[in-house]
Amino acid sequence: MSVQTQADEIRDTFAFLDDWEARYEHIIDLGKSLPAMSADDMQDVYKVPGCASQVWIVPEEGSGSLVSFRAGSDAILVSGLIALLAELFNNQPGSEILEFDAPAFFSEIGLDEALSAQRANGLRSMLGRIQNLARAQTE
Repeated sequence: MSVQTQADEIRDTFAFLDDWEARYEHIIDLGKSLPAMSADDMQDVYKVPGCASQVWIVPEEGSGSLVSFRAGSDAILVSGLIALLAELFNNQPGSEILEFDAPAFFSEIGLDEALSAQRANGLRSMLGRIQNLARAQTE
C-alpha cells in the first residue's frame, strides 16, 4: 500500500473513534504491538534527539528501494506515536515519504492539537529521522 493509502486508513480509523480518549487508547495499543527492541537496537546512534522520552529508529538493511526500519520507545504513548509513523511510512518508497505532507495529515486527524508541545516536538523529531532515512534511500 502507498503512503497515501495508509494515511486514508489511519484517517478512517481516527474518524471512527468517537473522542480523544478512544484515540489515545488506539495509539497506545499500536505501541503495544511493536516488537521489543534488542539492546543492540537501543544504541545512541539510533536514538532520536529532540524527544523527551527515549526513542530509537533503526534502519533495516536489504529493503531494496523501500525505506524500512524498526522503532521503539521507553514511553507507552510515544511507542504508539512511533508505531503510527511506522504504519504510515515503514516499507514505503523514499520518494513517497518525502512527498507526503505529514504535518498537514497530523493536523487533519487532530493529532497536532491533542499532543502537548513536548510530545509534538518529539513527533516532529521522529518524522525528521524517517525523512532523513528516505533522503538517504533516494540519493
